[in-house]
Amino acid sequence: MSDETPYARLTPDLVLDAITACGLWPDGRLLALNSYENRVWQIGLEDGAPVIAKFYRPGRWSDAAILEEHAFAQELADAELPVVAPLAFTGRTLLHHDGFRYALSPRHGGRAPSLESTDQLEWLGRLIARMHSVGARSAFAHRERLDRDNLIVKPMQAVLASNLPPASLAERYRSVVQRVDRAVTARFSAVGPVRTLRLHGDCHPGNVLWTDAGPHFVDLDDARTGPAVQDLWMLAHDERAMEALLEGYGSMRDFDHAELALIPALRAMRQVHYAGWIAARWQDPAFPAAFPFAAEARWWEQHITDLHEQADELE
Repeated sequence: MSDETPYARLTPDLVLDAITACGLWPDGRLLALNSYENRVWQIGLEDGAPVIAKFYRPGRWSDAAILEEHAFAQELADAELPVVAPLAFTGRTLLHHDGFRYALSPRHGGRAPSLESTDQLEWLGRLIARMHSVGARSAFAHRERLDRDNLIVKPMQAVLASNLPPASLAERYRSVVQRVDRAVTARFSAVGPVRTLRLHGDCHPGNVLWTDAGPHFVDLDDARTGPAVQDLWMLAHDERAMEALLEGYGSMRDFDHAELALIPALRAMRQVHYAGWIAARWQDPAFPAAFPFAAEARWWEQHITDLHEQADELE
């Protein structure tokens, strides 16, 4: 299987065969869901509710790291948190079929949360605090940490190796990322040691689904070790929203307010990582189609400007 086209063989027939191999009976209905890193399908079944099938990108995670994700999701579900955990078949949650690794989970629908609602933000804060109480019980052994190597250094290397930025911008890009790296390092040093724990890792509004019964969290694919504020800042679009999240969080678990000073650093790291992620996946045909702007010089010029602004804020 080519690293450049990892999903070239993942046809609808192969997906259906993988579901059948679990002893389920698909009715032929397939719906591709919005996912670029992995491939995710909603599969209709003849004798039950649909399931969600996630086919993991080859080479990204080790089996041990995927199993840690599954175990964390199940630990959260066992603690009565609204988290979608994978289904087990003959005791296994990580499944293999024709060279692909995949997992199945129940389908849970929902709508985006209202981040203007103080009540909903406080509710999310309480749930994230409960999630972190579980996350603090033990540590990941195989999953990434939220650090400069994974979110700055490697993404920068991927961009420079991709030749996506024009040659005239490559040195400017390298220089600004190095500036961001220094500023991020200085900010973490200034804040000092903070507690780290197992996190959702990518807790943005798209990974929270709301129903009449309340919210539930999906997609622990980026679960990693880091500070608690990582699971809060992407849900807070302004100071009022952060206050509401922390009001809910603080009712269930102590929060170190010194971590709030890390938010500009975390935001800058995410920007660097985003460009690096696109560059690292550019040979996957889905990426040029979904992110055509990354082939344009003007986007890289704006990206460089944005990173300088992030560094200005940090400095």
